[in-house]
Amino acid sequence: MQKKITTIIFDLGGVLIDWSPEYVFLKEFRGDRVKMDWFLDHICAWDWNANQDAGYPLATATEERVTMFPEYEELIRMYYGRWGEMLGFAYEDTLGILKKLVGDPDYRVLALTNWSSETWPKAIAKFTWLQWFDGILVSGQEGMRKPFPEIYELLISRYNINRDEALFIDDSAKNIKGCESVGIKGIHFKNAEKLVHQLDDLGVEL
Repeated sequence: MQKKITTIIFDLGGVLIDWSPEYVFLKEFRGDRVKMDWFLDHICAWDWNANQDAGYPLATATEERVTMFPEYEELIRMYYGRWGEMLGFAYEDTLGILKKLVGDPDYRVLALTNWSSETWPKAIAKFTWLQWFDGILVSGQEGMRKPFPEIYELLISRYNINRDEALFIDDSAKNIKGCESVGIKGIHFKNAEKLVHQLDDLGVEL
């Protein structure tokens, strides 16, 4: 018999918050998605941004990238210079699920996010519902990030989590493997409708 879930941990970007460099760069590339994708795959690549999510300074990262690719300087500086434009809306359907869970005394609800400490204040200012969580661990503030086990262990110790009674929801398969490697159940998020059924299967009723 599986243990009752008592702690539910949400990822933010891709689960509750819409964020995409496309909001800036698709316009800059005049709607040419192929050129935009090449830029985001080779110049301001996803793994480069992930390094800043682990606490690397945005200004330093930008200058290093400009030195490597001076012909793209203007576009590179837009990445963090116009980062606020990449921050979209809240996913209202998933937010509805979160609201039900934070209102249920049977559950403690936390968040674990890969997010730069320098851009995090913009999210706090835009999404007041982030105050609903019982705690949020931000990768850039800790100098570590998902999917590496250290950040899950830090979350467990900081919030005194019983890993056998915890559940983590993330849209990244790698991040789910990371949480499972330290004994936390994971749900690979696809959409809110499916999440409701997945939670029900684990005994979490909304």
